[in-house]
Order: sequence, then structure tokens, then C-alpha cells
Amino acid sequence: MKSPISLLILLAATVAFAGSPEAIQRVTLDERVVVTVPVATNHVTTISFPGPIAAIDAVGVTADGKTPGQFQLAHTKGSSFVSVRALARKAATNLNIRWNKRTYVFEVVESDTPVLALNLEDRAAAETVQPAPLVTPTRLLALLDKAKSFQLLKQQHSEAVADAEARTFGDEPQVTNLNDYEIRIEEVFRFNAEDTMVFHVTLRNKSDNEIRYLPESFCLRVGNRLYYQSISDAPGVLPPCAASTVYFGITGTPDGGRNELSLKNEFTVLVTRTSPPPPVAVNTNAPVVPVKPIRPPKGQP
Repeated sequence: MKSPISLLILLAATVAFAGSPEAIQRVTLDERVVVTVPVATNHVTTISFPGPIAAIDAVGVTADGKTPGQFQLAHTKGSSFVSVRALARKAATNLNIRWNKRTYVFEVVESDTPVLALNLEDRAAAETVQPAPLVTPTRLLALLDKAKSFQLLKQQHSEAVADAEARTFGDEPQVTNLNDYEIRIEEVFRFNAEDTMVFHVTLRNKSDNEIRYLPESFCLRVGNRLYYQSISDAPGVLPPCAASTVYFGITGTPDGGRNELSLKNEFTVLVTRTSPPPPVAVNTNAPVVPVKPIRPPKGQP
């Protein structure tokens, strides 16, 4: 079993913290998730795969540093790693790297706090050595409580959240717009030992009608994959023109493995609605044509 320190490193590669990222990071490969890699102009970042890289596609990248480009890239054919350095401030591009018959996407951005080494693990191998943990309902309730009191615990009892990480969205939340209501992600917490993420969201009713939903039906979409809740604290009803705070947790994957989800992912939150949705307004730009009344022929009543 890996130590808590190893688990933290495993998750850090795509986690957004208020402070600087770890210089050496490890992440499990997932072709459904874009991995953001900060690089610097005065340091080299090396991305290492488990085996030889088949191909690399990129825009705005130069191999010799003399040809115009935003990034300098070094790779030897047949090797399992690629090195990248930024050539301009605020530069950004993506690297599409082909390995093991799959394409993995990396968003490379210039940063003053770069990742110096990103070591990638094969998902199949990682799941073999890291089975999904068994988390009891009582433990899940405790994780919800920790998430609700995270800042206070971090200040006064830091040991209680030593294996946890948090992301606060602030003025740039991720919002799922569902026409007459929306789901706004306020905070996300990752509890590594339990492979559980707890979401603090706000549901806002934009209509004049009450909206009802199943409180046990929260679901998270990351890329093309769905993760279903393991626990939630939700009222199940949204009053008209009002907002409601909800906490729910995601543990493992639907097939029983570890999800190893990063806090840096783009999340979409879904929930099953039980009240009928509003009628859909149909807009048209067809001209209005006056209709003449139909008159019966002469001689008929």
C-alpha cells in the first residue's frame, strides 16, 4: 500500500491549489482528461510515459529554438519522454501525444511555478495495485462534515485533514446551466485515502415555480465519463427564485476501481428532476401573414 505522501503526489499533477504546484508529480494516464502542465522559460519540464511515445502533434512548437514558436520541444524517436520549455510569456498550447494506441492531451502553459517532472502511470497497472477502498456510510458522513468545516479544521486541527486537498472556485465557478435552474460548484474537496471527492454546490432556481429533484441522484460528468454519488446532503426541493446549498460525494468509479480524479478537471453536475420542466418557447423569424376569413359561396347559408 502506498503511503499518504505517495498518494498526494499521485493526485497533484492536475490539482489547482492556491499555492505553488509540486515540482515533481505523478499522475495516472486517462485519455478522457486534459492534463494541464505549467512550464517556465528558464526551466525544462520533462513528461515521462510508461513506454516509447509513438507520435507527438503540436502547434506553435519548435525543436531547435531558432524557428519561431512559443515552446521548445525535445524528443528522441523511440524514447518514452519529451522535454518542454516556454519561449514566451503567457504562452499556451496543447500537446497531443500518442502512446499505446491512445491519444493523450496536455495543455502546456507558461508559468512562474513550473512542474519540472511529470511521471505518467498506466491506468491498468495503477488500478491493479490500488483497488477501490471500502468506505462505510458512517465514514462518508464524516467526510461530509469535514468538507463543511474544512477551513476551520485546517486552521485549528490540521492533522484531521492532512490527507485532503481543496479547491475553491471563488469568482470563477463552474456552472451547469439547466434553463430554469443552475448548479454552481463552490468548492471541491479530495480525500485521498477514501478516493472520495466532496462537492459543495449551490442550486439556484431562476423561475417562479418550485422545482423538485431526487436528493440521492447527483451525478458528476468528467469528459465522457459519469460518476454517481455515494452520499449527499440535499433537501430535494428548490423554492421559487431561491438558492439552496448541497453537499454530495463521489467515491471510486462505477466499475469498482479508484477514480483518482483531479481537482483541476472540468466538472458538470447533474441531478434527476422530478417536477415537470418549463414549456419550451419556439422562436421563429417567419413573417406574419394575415389570413382572410373563408366565406361560403353565394347562395349558400
